[in-house]
Amino acid sequence: MFNHLLVPLDGSELAEAALPMVLAIAERFGSKITLLRVVNSPYYASAGHDYTGFNAALRQEGSAYMEALQKKLLEAGFNVQVRLMEGDFIADTILDVADMLEVDAIAMSTHGRGGIRRWVFGSVADKVLQHAQIPILLVRARVEKEMPPIRLPVTESPEDIRAHSDLSELIRSDR
Repeated sequence: MFNHLLVPLDGSELAEAALPMVLAIAERFGSKITLLRVVNSPYYASAGHDYTGFNAALRQEGSAYMEALQKKLLEAGFNVQVRLMEGDFIADTILDVADMLEVDAIAMSTHGRGGIRRWVFGSVADKVLQHAQIPILLVRARVEKEMPPIRLPVTESPEDIRAHSDLSELIRSDR
């Protein structure tokens, strides 16, 4: 069932939160693991500039990260390969690679965002979950950091009081 697992990573601790689960499954089932890094070139607002060097740096950084992680997991006895792909839409690239490699499952972490943050930032995990034709193993990763205080200029006007109340409610509902 879990002969081949695809693990999308972006270099963050949050993304790596899926690795302990993946390694436990791989150890139990003898699974092959493919670590995937999708290099996503940011969109630039200014025309006429050449960002080739920046894109090359993104690829180089991604490659170094994946190779270091692969080495560590190979030394621990796991069957690991890495893929570095470029794509404008990360979720689509993950799904394309899963199809191409005929993996049995995709294992990834999710930020666990809800409410307005999910709407604003979207969710790669959610898009993969909605469109995948294979099992998705999700690990909810949370980095527990204290939220910095939000400071707003507030006057005694009814508009400012209402806006402050609405924002406070929105923040409370999103935790």
